[in-house]
Amino acid sequence: MTTFNLPDLGEGLPEAEIVEWHVAEGDTVSVDDPLVSVETAKAVVEVPSPQSGTIAKLHAGAGDVVLTGAPLVDFAASPDSGKVSSAQKTAATPAAATVVGNMPTGDEVLKETAIAGGSRRRQTGRVKATPSVRTEAKRLGIDLAEVKPSGKNGQITIADLTDYQMSQQKARDSKSPLQRASLPTGQAEALRGARKVMAQSMTLHRDEVAGCTIFDDADINDWLRKKDFTVRVLRAMVAGCSAEPALNGFYAPESMSQQKESRVDIAMAVDTPAGLIVPVIRNVEAMSVEQIRTAVADLKQATLERTVAPQDMVNYTITLSNFGMLAGRYATPLMVPPTVAILGIGKLQHDVVAVLGGIEVHRRMPLSLTFDHRCVTGGDACRFLAAVIEDLSKPQ
Repeated sequence: MTTFNLPDLGEGLPEAEIVEWHVAEGDTVSVDDPLVSVETAKAVVEVPSPQSGTIAKLHAGAGDVVLTGAPLVDFAASPDSGKVSSAQKTAATPAAATVVGNMPTGDEVLKETAIAGGSRRRQTGRVKATPSVRTEAKRLGIDLAEVKPSGKNGQITIADLTDYQMSQQKARDSKSPLQRASLPTGQAEALRGARKVMAQSMTLHRDEVAGCTIFDDADINDWLRKKDFTVRVLRAMVAGCSAEPALNGFYAPESMSQQKESRVDIAMAVDTPAGLIVPVIRNVEAMSVEQIRTAVADLKQATLERTVAPQDMVNYTITLSNFGMLAGRYATPLMVPPTVAILGIGKLQHDVVAVLGGIEVHRRMPLSLTFDHRCVTGGDACRFLAAVIEDLSKPQ
């Protein structure tokens, strides 16, 4: 019998949650067949089989959290078990962990991707849903067997979960106050996935960063294209990084050293039902406005579908939080070390402004810039913000 341990799925992540097993004990599998979908703090990924053989034991069930390097599945001993991959040969020790973004399978290295759908080996009568839908259903406490599917080939979608929630809420509202009072309340829910990593990141910020926030407004009344908010902000951030590179990079407190980057890799905080996801648009400094617009649209779609790979959410140099899309004029956004700055965009406002000879009503964009005061001075931050405002004030 051989044991396959949970490999490192990227960036030294310590654990992963089982979303869905694609095999059962007693099943026969081939090299690279999908074994299980798991959710890390960064994405939902599919773990392939490292060998051919018969599944003897599954060491965890759906919803369980498995530590990296811990036993995941046992394969029954068989002289005909087929080709064994390099990952399986060393799977009995933590050294079987893979490099970031790749996983040894068979004779090839299969690039790790975040799986939101795709073919599955199904048993007759099983509920059909993607790993991201199953994760969301688990978070909401919804039994998928009770949800009516509307997707292709009877697949349950996020919209189906929403419809189910609404129907359940209507049913609860129809009950008398006495009946509603008897329902259980106060049940705690453990943070998982993106919400868990947010808690960890914000704790790190609180314990380590000397944060300081400055506020100002950009007058965008002369914009010729009225709806390119995110694209224009990204371009303006490049202008800010060019004017003051101190905000684009990293700080290492152990050595008290600052690393300024020429590349501008901007992490965009995107609100999703599963929590805050922060994918990265890379090398924005080399993009045209049209290229930025396309990159933003693709990234938002991939984030909402949970198809962003783990390697696309790391190694950014500065962060953007467009919280004003929901509500709020100013805030104190918090960056994640080792980065040193985050720019927050508030809800657009129409303000009365003084002009030569009188007053006018102009459309303005509220800006909130938080920086790490351990390595960034107030002057650095003001120069960055001034360059951002100047670029945003241009007609196009």
